[in-house]
This record gives sequence, structure tokens and C-alpha cells, in this order.
Amino acid sequence: MTEPRRGHLKILLGYAAGVGKTYRMLDEAQELRRQNVDVVIGYFEPHARKDTIAKAEGLEIVPRRKVEYRGAIFEEMDTDAILERHPQVCVVDEFAHTNVPGSPRSKRWEDVELLLDNGIDVLTNMNVQHLESLNDHIWQVTGIRVRETIPDWVMKQASEVVLIDLTPQALLNRLQRGAVYPPDKVERALQNFFKESTLVALRELALRQTAHEVDVRQPDVFQTDVAGGATPPTPSFSAPDVEIRDRLLIYITPDPSSAALIRRAKRVADYLKADCFAVSIEGQSSRHSLPPADREAIERHLNFARNLHIETRMLPGADVAKTLADFARLHQVTQIFLARPRRGFFPLTPDLVLRVVRLARDIQVTIVAERRRSTKLS
Repeated sequence: MTEPRRGHLKILLGYAAGVGKTYRMLDEAQELRRQNVDVVIGYFEPHARKDTIAKAEGLEIVPRRKVEYRGAIFEEMDTDAILERHPQVCVVDEFAHTNVPGSPRSKRWEDVELLLDNGIDVLTNMNVQHLESLNDHIWQVTGIRVRETIPDWVMKQASEVVLIDLTPQALLNRLQRGAVYPPDKVERALQNFFKESTLVALRELALRQTAHEVDVRQPDVFQTDVAGGATPPTPSFSAPDVEIRDRLLIYITPDPSSAALIRRAKRVADYLKADCFAVSIEGQSSRHSLPPADREAIERHLNFARNLHIETRMLPGADVAKTLADFARLHQVTQIFLARPRRGFFPLTPDLVLRVVRLARDIQVTIVAERRRSTKLS
């Protein structure tokens, strides 16, 4: 018995509200409808934008599911109803949305995964600041910690990622005309994500991310001869090449900086197409000898790494530096990521970092500093 076909995921990527992601999404849905494709809107957030609302006219909309939470009624995408309807294509707005507590799944991207697993193609949208590996960088640029994030692997499995681009000047013009937010929210927006310098930085990130997504989806390129035909492979009797893959190792401690360390290393791993490990080291005695708060912090960081599809290990060993170096050599690690030591913080001390560098002389050791926002006024 053949497994059911998995649906295709197409993501329209922007860098801020108002660049035209939802409008373009609905425009594509209308074109599919004209081609007699069975397409429905699974979720659509109009934000009182008349042009966008007009784009949804004539498209079938699956009614939302009502969820009661703390005495109030909220509306979420009704994934079960979409599965029962089973269209060819489902349009889903605001991919990074967090569902109301009490919903079957906590994140909208998890709902989309279920649709894809059941053979439904999904057309959705998101902004680049919702990508998990960029969370620390976005905070550095904007001063805002984005709480709704999507693991990088979710975007990586998309069949297509398309940039919806607009110059910052044009976007600010839209904002001031009231085409993005109601007039009473414009001033607040200008003080946050809609500073021109912030928009320029976010747009650059979106352009860079899209270029990366296009690059990783490029098919193998066949060499062509001058006549335009494919050049046949040349027979060879030499030993086959062995692919040398980069492998990254992240050392996890209870310190909060471990989360930023994981994001940074994972982003590097994705660009290098590298394997990635996250390890924590327990002493020769039981791990439960750790203070409860430290034990919980380590488990939280390891779970975070697992959610990003990073392989995790708990390693026994009294000598942290030697345990790290031995594990790295055993697994052919090419780069070890350590957080920069903070004064008075154990177990990550300057002495430990120096010992790791000495013991792993043949391995690149990257010391990642904790990013702090500049307090200078522009």
C-alpha cells in the first residue's frame, strides 16, 4: 500500500505588516479558482483592509472554530473541518500565529503540518522576524522580542518560499495613508517596527533569507556541452569520493545564554548544511545532584534544541573539557560552539574554555558572545 501524498507548502515571506503578503496570497487563490482548482480559505485575517477584503470575494471560506478561554470566545482555524472538506489547496493567513489555550494544537504551523500530512496543499504567509534562528538578531535590531516563532525546519521543508517585497519608503507611505493600521495605531507603529532604519534592516534579512531558501532548493545542475545537450558522465575507476560534512557541537549549560547559542549554531548549521549536536554534561554522580532550577533549565534548553531538529545527548563525565573534546572527535565534529563565560558562572569558566581549545586543537572552537542591545540614541 502506497503512503498518501504529502501536500506542498508555499510560503509568501515578507519583512513587515503591509508589504502585501495576504493580498498576494488571495490573488493567487483567485487565479487557482479560475483554473478550476478546488481551493478554500482556511483562515483569513482582513485587518479591516478594504482592498484585501475585496480580494477574498467569491472564495469559499471554511467557518472558524470557536474556543472559550477565560470567559471570552476566540476564533481559530477549524483544522478538522478543513480535513473533512479536503480541498486541493487551503489558504492560511498568519502562519506564525499562536492558538488560544485549549486548542488541539498550540501553533498554527502545527495545524498546517496536519493538513500537509493529509495531502492538502497549503498557501500561507509570514514575516522573516518569526523565524526562530533570527530571534536574537531581531531583538538586537528592533528591541522587540518576538514571541511567535516558527522552527527553521518548517520553512526548510516548504516547496516554495517567495519574497513579497516593497521598499521601506513605499511601506511607510502605505502606513501613513492608513492602508496598514487604523489611524490611532500609526504613531505607535512608527515607534516600533516601522522606524525606517528598522525596516531597512528587516528587509535585508528577508532578502538574504529568501536567497538562502532558493539556494538550498536548487536541483543538481548537469554540465552541458556547447550544443546544449547534457554531457554524459565520464567513466571512472578511481575510488568514490567520500562526502565530508560539517558537524557542529553545542555545549548546553543552565545559563539563559544557551538559547541564543542554540539559535546561532543552528543557523550556521543550516547554511553549511551540517549535522548538529547539542550536549549537556553531567558529573559521574547522578544528574539529579544538580540543583532543581539548573536541571529544569538544561532540560528546557535541550527540548528547545529538539524542537529545532537538533540531536541532543546527555554525556557522563567529570572532566567537561575532555568529555566535549572526546565526543567531538568520536563524531567527527568540525566546530564546537561555546557561550562566552560570564564572571562567577559555573560550569562555563574561562579556564574551561581554554582547556577545550587546547584539547580540541584540530577543531574550530567558536565562542559566542551574548548579544546586548545598544543604548545609544539614533
